[in-house]
Amino acid sequence: MVGPTKNVSPRLRIEAECARRGLRSFVQGCADVILGEDSDTALILVLGGPHARLILGNGVPDDQAYWFRVWAARGLLWAWDDIGTAAIRTALGDSAWRVREMAAKVVARNQLGDLLPAVLVLRTDPTDRVRSAARRAVAVLTRAAA
Repeated sequence: MVGPTKNVSPRLRIEAECARRGLRSFVQGCADVILGEDSDTALILVLGGPHARLILGNGVPDDQAYWFRVWAARGLLWAWDDIGTAAIRTALGDSAWRVREMAAKVVARNQLGDLLPAVLVLRTDPTDRVRSAARRAVAVLTRAAA
């Protein structure tokens, strides 16, 4: 098993965890984190790596808890199953801009055409990085539909 070490990329940690848990179980775990339904510490450590260990080790301040949702969405960037769709739909409306940005990236990478209406809204998001990710997702989805 690949642990949350400094030298292992998030993608490699995610791939190893999918091999260990199974894809659907991994995706469901990420969806649960995004939806606030689960606090699987082992999964959080895999998703966030050393940063997760730091946050968990110091207690999770309210203003840092959004990182778990960012990392869970990033998990869905590299490992996808349609059971994650509802969670990504929710993440597109998250109060934390980093979560919205990562969710838009997931939509683009996995070509989630059903989420086009939600991504269209993000083109006017107050945060430039979210707007940029949304524009890219819209471009990917409209090219895929053509």
